[in-house]
Amino acid sequence: MADDPMVLGGLTFSSRLIMGTGGAPSLEVLERSLIASGTELTTVAMRRVDPAVHGSVLSVLERLGIRVLPNTAGCFTAGEAVLTARLAREALGTDLVKLEVIADERTLLPDPVETLEAAETLVDDGFTVLPYTNDDPVLARKLEDVGCAAVMPLGSPIGSGLGIRNPHNFQLIVEHARVPVILDAGAGTASDAALAMELGCAGVMLASAVTRAQEPERMAAAMRHAVEGGRLARLAGRIPRRYLAQASSPAEGMAVLD
Repeated sequence: MADDPMVLGGLTFSSRLIMGTGGAPSLEVLERSLIASGTELTTVAMRRVDPAVHGSVLSVLERLGIRVLPNTAGCFTAGEAVLTARLAREALGTDLVKLEVIADERTLLPDPVETLEAAETLVDDGFTVLPYTNDDPVLARKLEDVGCAAVMPLGSPIGSGLGIRNPHNFQLIVEHARVPVILDAGAGTASDAALAMELGCAGVMLASAVTRAQEPERMAAAMRHAVEGGRLARLAGRIPRRYLAQASSPAEGMAVLD
């Protein structure tokens, strides 16, 4: 929403939905889905794309006017991630980087030690770092302390569609963070995105939930509305949860019938 932008490292975005590009059945489907999502920022795995090749994902993003967020997907060490980020900056001319350092190929969970080490190096090197991390409030604080522009905890494993498995930890991260908190990984449908925003996340990052949906373009539109609706609900302030019912109409002034 234009009157409620998301700010990441000095950059302003009207959309709070960050899209990924992995898993799309074709570039045509990806393009239609990106348009339907309304996204202004989309990740590209630099280890899986050649910036010099015409007709790639990068060409689609350029045509749509969507800012590229290079990521370090596929890296297992801090050194690999730092090298990939530097190559991306040289190729694309951007200091933005979505930092991903995974522990193993089976779970695709973040390696906290390598992630923190890479984040510190990249921040010192002038990057605007957006790290993929565990839903650990302590690690989130440490990433913020080394200078990350946001923290991006997972709701559940990448591509699992299990949603946010630990809402309490997300609330703790949001309550203590001084930088935007963005759900990264695990969303399976629109309600997951809405919940993230209702918990106080500044945005939602997703890919598989759209690219592997039966109708990607329609799911992209659903995610767009879910993020907007969840954000509005957060700003509006939900009613307190109660143990017993509370009538919405006052009893005072009601006629007494004998």
